[in-house]
Amino acid sequence: MALYILYESASGYSLFLAHGLDEIGQNTEAVRGSVADLNRFGKVVKLAAFSPFESALDALNQCNAVSEGQMTDELRNFLELTLPKVKEGKKPKFSLGVAEPKLGSHIFEVTKIPCQSNEFVLELLRGLRLHFDRFIENLKPGDLEKAQLGLGHSYSRAKVKFNVNRVDNMVIQAIFLLDTLDKDINTFSMRVREWYSWHFPELAKIVNDNYLYAKVAKYIEDKSQLSEDHLPGLTDIVGDEDKAKEIIEAAKASMGQDLSPIDLINVKQFALRVMDLAEYRKKLYDYLVAKMNDIAPNLAALIGEVVGARLISHAGSLTNLAKCASSTLQILGAEKALFRALKTHGNTPKYGLIFHSSFIGRASTRNKGRMARYLANKCSIASRIDCFLEKSTTTFGEKLREQVEERLDFYDKGVAPRKNLDVMKSAIETVESKDTEMDVDEPANEPSAKKSKKKKSKAGAKEDAEPMAEEKPEAVTNGNTPEEHKSEKKKKKEKRKLAQEAEEEKNELTENVNGANGFNAEDGTAKKKKKKSKDENTVDLPAASEGKKKKK
Repeated sequence: MALYILYESASGYSLFLAHGLDEIGQNTEAVRGSVADLNRFGKVVKLAAFSPFESALDALNQCNAVSEGQMTDELRNFLELTLPKVKEGKKPKFSLGVAEPKLGSHIFEVTKIPCQSNEFVLELLRGLRLHFDRFIENLKPGDLEKAQLGLGHSYSRAKVKFNVNRVDNMVIQAIFLLDTLDKDINTFSMRVREWYSWHFPELAKIVNDNYLYAKVAKYIEDKSQLSEDHLPGLTDIVGDEDKAKEIIEAAKASMGQDLSPIDLINVKQFALRVMDLAEYRKKLYDYLVAKMNDIAPNLAALIGEVVGARLISHAGSLTNLAKCASSTLQILGAEKALFRALKTHGNTPKYGLIFHSSFIGRASTRNKGRMARYLANKCSIASRIDCFLEKSTTTFGEKLREQVEERLDFYDKGVAPRKNLDVMKSAIETVESKDTEMDVDEPANEPSAKKSKKKKSKAGAKEDAEPMAEEKPEAVTNGNTPEEHKSEKKKKKEKRKLAQEAEEEKNELTENVNGANGFNAEDGTAKKKKKKSKDENTVDLPAASEGKKKKK
């Protein structure tokens, strides 16, 4: 059986035929020994076909497809043109050796070409990689190295830019910076307290908040100059007039030592830096909340922005978090305790990072483990929805949060919660209803051609209706006033009545004559009645036609 080998280089696809296999006996060790020697290896492998890439972009696309185990249209055409055709119902007399087993399985599924990937094929590919420039004619020295370098740079650049996890790297960096800022602000605030307490030790007991303490220290500076004139400013900072008065009274009887102006300037500048850091921390928190609402809205709605961001950063990405099982997510962040428990055969931890959620704190001591397990289950669902759902919505997160609240009530009060299936159905219905509302609003705002056509048709109908309405008054009001028209109607009715009476008299005369001649009176009357009805219809028609003629 002939063996063809597919080699993907930086310059194009190449197909080699390994024809001298009997001499080696398909032994991997023999091939490994013959790879280094070009004379021996050249007798085993010969070039069958070569298809160069059209451009650097084409080379990058082909390289991405091969790395993902996908066969492109160019590769399929190349293989179908160069390889022998396989007849239907017969086994092929050749096989194709490839480096990637996934690519080989995809080629076999699409083209039914048998593929193999083993140590023997990999050794042959190693030899081809070593001596590839010798097999291709008219190849200048250094061209292949340039193509490999350019393709390597573009492939790496594309992999760095291409991020399936949207922009969750920003969330990871923001939560790391937020934790670092919390530690630094706490350390610096303690340093401000310790430094300024040498001058005004009583202030530390009056003002407990670190940010507020730095603000007050910056405002006061020298305690000896603090007087009643500073009361409004202190009240604005502290927010309490009694506390501001207490600070002023404490400054008058303070036991602290005096500081030189240079020392006070340094304390003031340091307090200002701490205040700036605290304000920047607030802005960073707002940025993190906005990013989490964009990247993982359902997870943020369920467990909060900070805890959700910590889970994403600990897992590495949103996709990695979505791949985690709920049992893994439950103890995420407690790896040391877990392995220590496994080593000492103790109790494993019940929760990790999700302990910072308010739900775990609200649960009783007996139900904390149950609540952590249930919450981890819902967080796993929310992370998968956020990762793989194309549209951004918080509906699922809000419904999952309602379920967690119901589970808390179930543990505390015994109220039975809703089923997960019913909750998810209602969430899907609300999402679909929102989508339909959006679809309805868009055409309402945008003027369409159909609406203009409808308007034109309505306008035409109105125009048609207007002449009809004008004709009716003409038929009704040929005179100048409605009273004249009523008199004309009465005259017509009287004429019709006179004509009918004259016809009845004629019919009675004919009946009398027929009775004298011996005709059956009953039959005659019946026939005459029918004739009367016909005559009346015929009389009405000409009368109506006469009226129309008069109107015209």
